[in-house]
Amino acid sequence: MLPAKTDVLVVGGGPTGLATALTLARRGVEVTVLDQIDHPPVTSRAAVVHAYTLEVLDRIDAAAPLVAQGLRAPRFTVRDRDRVLLAVPFDRLPSRFPYALLVSQSVTEAVLAERLAEHGVRVRRPCRLTGLTRTDDGVLAEVDGAPLRARYVVGADGMHSTVRQAAGIGFTGPTDEESYVLADVRVRSTLPREEVSLFLARSGPLVWASLPDGVVRLVAAVPAAPAEPDRAYLQALLDERGPAQRPDQVTEVLWGSRFRVHHRLADTFRAGPVLLAGDAGHVHSPAGGQGMNLGICDAVALGTALSDVLAGGPETLLDEYTARQRPMAEDVLSFAAGLTRLATLPPAGRPVRDALLRLLGALPQVRQRIALRLSGLSHRERAPG
Repeated sequence: MLPAKTDVLVVGGGPTGLATALTLARRGVEVTVLDQIDHPPVTSRAAVVHAYTLEVLDRIDAAAPLVAQGLRAPRFTVRDRDRVLLAVPFDRLPSRFPYALLVSQSVTEAVLAERLAEHGVRVRRPCRLTGLTRTDDGVLAEVDGAPLRARYVVGADGMHSTVRQAAGIGFTGPTDEESYVLADVRVRSTLPREEVSLFLARSGPLVWASLPDGVVRLVAAVPAAPAEPDRAYLQALLDERGPAQRPDQVTEVLWGSRFRVHHRLADTFRAGPVLLAGDAGHVHSPAGGQGMNLGICDAVALGTALSDVLAGGPETLLDEYTARQRPMAEDVLSFAAGLTRLATLPPAGRPVRDALLRLLGALPQVRQRIALRLSGLSHRERAPG
């Protein structure tokens, strides 16, 4: 049974919602988490946790159990078929986590949920937010028609956020959308398992990343993907975009799907007692693996600010949250869009692009700057604490 009231209502039980709730619960805040689906998904698209995100997760005691279940990738490569155009080292990052951690989003969610349960909080499923009204002392939410009073509401409910729409917050950006296929497969491959590879192909980018247990995650921009891509489809994709001299051979498809994304940004991350985090506030292409990472960083920053306000701190801390995180989201959107444009240059521009990437890749300071950008550590100075 739902409580009649709570300090903070978090709508959305994905990584962003879980990390927000965990940050709050660890500081003694009464928090209620809702999600509209019956069970946590066992398949999900995010597959990399970057160094700065691991630092943020470490603040809420969730980094170590996640690292224990993932693969450490010490470098990221940009390739054109068999040529390595740029190799970005992560092992020189100024961090306790000098790598990209390759792990399924479902594992990330499970770790966060387990930590949250240790503080006596579980996601309430299935529960749907059906109404949201501002009051003098917070918000009156309707959950499947039943009232629930909260001092604050966090919308961590994704791109089609009910919270954002109920709060009347605009969500602006280009009207066009990008289509992607993603799949977890087993392959016979000569590619190094300890790195993430981005293949730049005429037809679009392809990301190749190892996961634990010999699984490889494939993500590719395509004009129209099948709902459940089969082995033949994914083999054709690798034949077209992946290694040519020693091509990969798909031996098994464990799971596959498709998704579409826009590049959108909320006009604000705060409307009074209603706050946004993660995909509810920003969505973009998966290029660079930034989406879930930024959402988790939003979550811990927001959970910290809310905890401080509820402990007697000034409400301006919530304005500082949106003032800090929204520009970070703008930066990530621009970065992801730039990577996508780089991958989809017309044939005439490809030789110049490839030559420029090889030139930049020869400069250690440039490689380090790119590593800082991909890892999220370039945002560290904007963060509190």
